[in-house]
Amino acid sequence: MLARHSQTKAQPPVTALTLAKSDDIDRILPLIAAFHTEAGIALDEAMRRKAVEPLLAGSPHGAIYIAGPVRAPIGYAAISFGWSLEYGGLDGILDEIYIRPGVRGRGIGTEILSSLPRALAGAGLRTIHLEVARDDAKTRAFYEKMHFRARDGYMLMSRPL
Repeated sequence: MLARHSQTKAQPPVTALTLAKSDDIDRILPLIAAFHTEAGIALDEAMRRKAVEPLLAGSPHGAIYIAGPVRAPIGYAAISFGWSLEYGGLDGILDEIYIRPGVRGRGIGTEILSSLPRALAGAGLRTIHLEVARDDAKTRAFYEKMHFRARDGYMLMSRPL
């Protein structure tokens, strides 16, 4: 759905975003496993691989972007695509965003959440949603700084099948 993308500004970007492809799987899976461990997500390696492979193979349902050098990524952002009548078309859920602990606090998350929406809007995306823990004030404040807003009167509900 989206071509390879690198952030462009007046100054050179610190963190390039590159659309991950099938041959990136062995570089991206350890990052996803690290995020899942940190977030307390119980998913075995086989299921994780099964969830990731279609996105790297060009599935229209989502994409994973590698942050930093492709050969030695420092993070990733995974987005799932859907359709919203309310928002007038293609929408996305920022399903996961992860930055290696050793490089956090350097503005990488800000760069990702600044450049990714621009790239996705250029490809026709109308809105991006994300999920954040209600009691995580620091992360909520960061997302608000990046122009994400809680929807009054709404909360995300899920039903695993």
